[in-house]
Amino acid sequence: MCGLIDAKPKVGYYISNKKNNKDIIEKLSAIKVSEIKSLPINVSENTSVYDAIVTLFLENVGTLFVVEDDALKGVISRKDLLKSAMGGKDLTSIPVGVIMTRMPKIVYCTEDDSIIDAAEKIIENEVDCVPIITNMPNGKIKAFGRISKTNITKVLLEISK
Repeated sequence: MCGLIDAKPKVGYYISNKKNNKDIIEKLSAIKVSEIKSLPINVSENTSVYDAIVTLFLENVGTLFVVEDDALKGVISRKDLLKSAMGGKDLTSIPVGVIMTRMPKIVYCTEDDSIIDAAEKIIENEVDCVPIITNMPNGKIKAFGRISKTNITKVLLEISK
């Protein structure tokens, strides 16, 4: 609609490089994810799948981060929870540690990444949200924020007004 993102069959979405969009792309490139981030919604590795589903709905998010001692251990998406619920098992007895996506497969941003970088990661990896991380002194990483499709869409609306 805005001409910022184009699509091709069997290729997917990509950022348009049309000349009239350069001003908008420059504005978006200057906005860092740390400026528009949302708070992460965290659960522990022992949280049941049922409780994670309840948290997902109560917090109105599409992704939960699994943390232990402030360190990011994994990510759980709506798809992960849906897949686990389809088996007909007792969801109160399955910990999210069994179904979460673990490092190094987690896609993330750092606070210096632009929202263009975040949008590319979200589109390329077909996820709804990515954690914004920082390195901890013990060598582990901490998710101190999240960037989602909603955050990016809000910025696009602000720029268009």
